Amino acid sequence: MALALAGTWAIGEWLRSWVFTGYPWNPLAMLVLGDFDHPGMAAIAPFTGTYALSGMVMFLAASLALLVRERHLAAAGPVAALLGIGMYLPPSAPREGSLSVTLVQPDIRQEVLNEPAHYENNFLKTARLSVPREPGQTRLVLWPESGLPDYLREGYPARYYNATTAGADPLFARMRVARLIGPGSMLLSGTTELEIEDGRAVGAYNSVTALDASGAIRGSYAKARLVPYGEYLALRWLLEPLGASRLVPGALDFLPGPGPQTLDLGEWGRAGIQVCYEIIFSGRVAERGNRPDYIFNPSNDGWFGSWGPPQHLAQARLRAIEEGLPVLRSTTTGISAIIDARGVVREYAPMHQARRIEAKVPPAAAPTPFSRLGNMLALGWAIIFLGLAAVANRRSGR
Repeated sequence: MALALAGTWAIGEWLRSWVFTGYPWNPLAMLVLGDFDHPGMAAIAPFTGTYALSGMVMFLAASLALLVRERHLAAAGPVAALLGIGMYLPPSAPREGSLSVTLVQPDIRQEVLNEPAHYENNFLKTARLSVPREPGQTRLVLWPESGLPDYLREGYPARYYNATTAGADPLFARMRVARLIGPGSMLLSGTTELEIEDGRAVGAYNSVTALDASGAIRGSYAKARLVPYGEYLALRWLLEPLGASRLVPGALDFLPGPGPQTLDLGEWGRAGIQVCYEIIFSGRVAERGNRPDYIFNPSNDGWFGSWGPPQHLAQARLRAIEEGLPVLRSTTTGISAIIDARGVVREYAPMHQARRIEAKVPPAAAPTPFSRLGNMLALGWAIIFLGLAAVANRRSGR
């Protein structure tokens, strides 16, 4: 019975991952993720993925319930004890990287984040946490989603620069950031880009832009998985006349990007980008065949009060474990963190504190089975569970 439950659950999760664009916020696998210093039983996620691990959690819970119901307490006790011990087994020894990173959490609250009157103060608050401490140091500087309100690319009608961009000039906006971060630095920041047709914006992209110390744009990524009713109004033609609107201010809908991409930033490494809640989609966070060195996950968690950010961080830790890749989270209000490829939180900035984290980017682990097979691995485990359940039922005569 427990095996059948596990297999059915894993297949259901696998189907959801392929058929639906949404996903329940917390899979059952989160129950076996350890504290910041321990991956817990989620350490096996490189061999299962989150969906199959959720099935295994269902199997363990059902097995314990059956043992207790049948009064096999002598067996239930040791099983429960082993589960508890498994949550605190020490992880493998940490490995140290060589690329310096300055990760910024400016603590810009939601009520002022998108207000033009506060743009300059928001920039200055972020800038003060970003200045180099060693001249010429090769470092990666990370700013959160919505980190820059400026339009950094040329070619838009002037009225758009007048509304949001420092000096109403994208070159000026880029150069003041370049002077701020200093020689040897590369900035990855949340930005917005526009889709222009016939002289007007018809959509926008929730993007991350790579900007070097000369003010040159070295690459960009557009968020692919958008939040319904947050970043776009579904069925706008029907719902807008009825008074519906997006949760995020603005008349333009965001447009989806092409999906996971790796940006080759030269001496600053190969960056995989996942904006905000994209990081929760197991198996869809890294470009297959073009593996990054790390995943940058800028986010604005200010919408979610005190309960959302810890859960969002836990999701990012599961992705790090599955893929064998460090995850670097820079958020507007917290929790920001450096997560290594074991899912261990090396450094973090608590919620609602303006902080700067200085660290080294942890190295990637060797490609994991999950990083090679993705969610087909979960399907394989589901088939194994169901096969074992069929054999067990046949042998028991039921």
